[in-house]
Amino acid sequence: MTSEVVQARRTTSFKEVVRLLDHHRISGLPVVDDDDKVVGVVSGTDLVREQAVRAGGGPDRPATAGDMMTSPAITIHPEQPVPDAARVMERHGVERLPVVDEEDRLIGIATRRDLLRVFLRTDEDIRAEVGDTVIAGELGLPEGAVDVSVRDGVVTLRGCVELRSQAPAVLHAAWRVEGVIGVVGFLTYRVDDCDPAVLPAPAGGRGTPARVP
Repeated sequence: MTSEVVQARRTTSFKEVVRLLDHHRISGLPVVDDDDKVVGVVSGTDLVREQAVRAGGGPDRPATAGDMMTSPAITIHPEQPVPDAARVMERHGVERLPVVDEEDRLIGIATRRDLLRVFLRTDEDIRAEVGDTVIAGELGLPEGAVDVSVRDGVVTLRGCVELRSQAPAVLHAAWRVEGVIGVVGFLTYRVDDCDPAVLPAPAGGRGTPARVP
């Protein structure tokens, strides 16, 4: 996300919103109240729509950001994964998402360009985060239990975990790392801790590969 955000207040005038959009070469900006809580978003489309309304005999007083904004604003929180943010953008047809804290105060903005920039991470950076931060740190698996390799953003996991339930946890955790575009797992397990009525044990009691397409 970008932490320095161009923003407006409810009382920001039509001309000032136009100036901000033009000067910063952006398509929209969040509107905040006196507590910096996001109350809406105003875009170039909103400005054109407002002008059309006024041309048809709308209010005589000058328009403000509060008049033109789309509300409520579609926002995200900083801890949300990039794929989730991308899905929100696609679902609502927006180019940018205000990033808010737990009290809905504006702390940044995420644009489509920000999301795409994540996928420029190097394979080595991704490998280090998956192996050191996620598998060893968050999941607490012993060193060497899972071998991690990355090529063009696709993570391949090979190794043996103690419990069968740990295999999908490792795969899903790798998917959450920024810059990952695919995960392939070849993981075996020593102990089947899953319900055999739901997930039958492999023949011979030995581990079997787990794959994520």
